[in-house]
Amino acid sequence: MKKGEQTKRKMIDATASLLQARGYSGTGLNDVLEQSGAPKGSLYFHFPGGKEELAAAAVRSAGQQWQGNVLALLEAAPDMGEGAQAVCRLIAQSLEETGFENGCPVATVALESAPRSDVLHAACSDVYGAWQAIIEERLLAAGLPRGRAERSATATLAMVEGAMLLSKAYRSTEPLRRVGEELAESFALLAHR
Repeated sequence: MKKGEQTKRKMIDATASLLQARGYSGTGLNDVLEQSGAPKGSLYFHFPGGKEELAAAAVRSAGQQWQGNVLALLEAAPDMGEGAQAVCRLIAQSLEETGFENGCPVATVALESAPRSDVLHAACSDVYGAWQAIIEERLLAAGLPRGRAERSATATLAMVEGAMLLSKAYRSTEPLRRVGEELAESFALLAHR
């Protein structure tokens, strides 16, 4: 990787980390430069759209990283229920490791800034759409009809994201554990319908 690409990657990674912990408003460009070690002039060279463009790139990057983690867990699991529980455990572990500071790299931006920014809205929507498509594909492969798979994928994503939010609010991984168990039971019922 060339030096310019390394600098760009460092800024994206630093921004993703900061967004996850502080949100869009709490993430300053000076913080990004300090955490990434990037020279000040490189920011607008790589991201002429400034903070908004950089944040969108960070959301997409973090979304792809989490997508890879989730795919690995789902592929290793014997069924969707076990996969859902493994995903909930991974999120719970991430919350505990950061003292419940970090949350979903997409939700923080979606809640705070996406309504006011078309660029951030598109990034958040694309990432959530990709995550939902993964769940839907797995449910279709398990034999669910398309309409049911679409609804179940939306409900699954909403439950996991909601459980993460509740876990942060309660400073407890109990909501994630419960949702993992509920999803496992629901998927087992769907498989035996």
